[in-house]
Amino acid sequence: MSLLRLGIKSLWSRRFTVGLIVLTIATSTILLLGVERVRQSARASFVSTVSGVDLVVGARSGAIPLLLYSVFRIGNATNNITWESYRDFADRPEVKWTIPLSLGDSHRGYRVVGTNADYFEFYQVGRKTKLEFSAGKRFDDIFEVVIGAEVAERLGYKLGQSIVISHGLGATSFADHDDKPFTVSGVLKPTGTPVDRSLHVSLEAIEAIHIGWEQGVKIPGAQRSMNRIRPGELEPKAITAFMIGLSNRIQVFKLQREINDYREEPLLAVLPGVALQELWGLMSVAEKALWTVSLFVAAAGFMGMIAVFLAGLNERRREIAVYRAVGANYRQIIFLLIVEAGVLTMIGILVGLFLLVLGLWLFQGLLETQFGLFLVLSLPSSTEVKMLFGLLVAGLVSGMVPAYIAYRNALVDGLTAKS
Repeated sequence: MSLLRLGIKSLWSRRFTVGLIVLTIATSTILLLGVERVRQSARASFVSTVSGVDLVVGARSGAIPLLLYSVFRIGNATNNITWESYRDFADRPEVKWTIPLSLGDSHRGYRVVGTNADYFEFYQVGRKTKLEFSAGKRFDDIFEVVIGAEVAERLGYKLGQSIVISHGLGATSFADHDDKPFTVSGVLKPTGTPVDRSLHVSLEAIEAIHIGWEQGVKIPGAQRSMNRIRPGELEPKAITAFMIGLSNRIQVFKLQREINDYREEPLLAVLPGVALQELWGLMSVAEKALWTVSLFVAAAGFMGMIAVFLAGLNERRREIAVYRAVGANYRQIIFLLIVEAGVLTMIGILVGLFLLVLGLWLFQGLLETQFGLFLVLSLPSSTEVKMLFGLLVAGLVSGMVPAYIAYRNALVDGLTAKS
């Protein structure tokens, strides 16, 4: 006990150095557990990019390409779906709602999504959160557009501003629908999903801006003003994809089979959750890289801890020699240094946990809305407990290095001044 009291006093006399060691371990704890939580949250957020949707339907290609262009707005569809085929399934009694999607246009690099009012009513992200407006309302007029949060922030758009949609998906386009500009009617709140990077217009608007176009090419003199367009011309002829919500989810596999076997045209229906898991599997390399980086960060922290211990060991030569002089054997010296490393590691872990919880509490809302990461405040999981135990063991092992060197130092080495 006397030796432990001396050890505590020794720690207090070196409180600045000890504080640096504790801060190093706390930082390693925050980064290791923080990266693990971000990794798990990224997986959960990725899978919940769109929620509450039972089926996503598009032209027959593959589950991942269909998911990429319909949910993530990346790439192009191999073909469109006729409006008649869409209405055939939308009118089924087991179908509660549908969200049609028409893609192919853009605005300064951001995708334009043609849809209807059901998009704002039934489209959900994250933990089944509906889309909300930070300003304005959904489109009512044909030439009104609802923009995502990132579009509004990056391009500085506000309500009532006039914008021109371009044909195609490039950031720079030479085929603009400048004869039919749109007015911003609403701005959506941040969701941390591709919705933030999209502009939303009505399906009728998509048809209207393409009157006078053939195969993506503007026919000179063929454009017409709205007062010369007949109402029947604005009914969609084809869409890119559509989403389905069922009254009873038990029927999802039956309807999926019917869509995949549809004889009128080749269609593909996928369960978004399954397809998202499959897509995440393709990104496992990035997940493993993130995990490897966190391990290297922790290892670097403990290497720094060993370096600090060794740097201070030369200053403690006399202190250790005094321990030996008053009767402490080499086992007690080793035990004291290892316990010291263990105590500092434990304190560093507790400080790191406290700072991590505090950070999650302060920035939870910001991470959810801006980045789509749903980091919840909860007790450490079994994986995180194993990580903490590994950190503690690593701290004890780190203390063995200076303990072994101190053991090898002779009593006279600490009491004799070196020239």
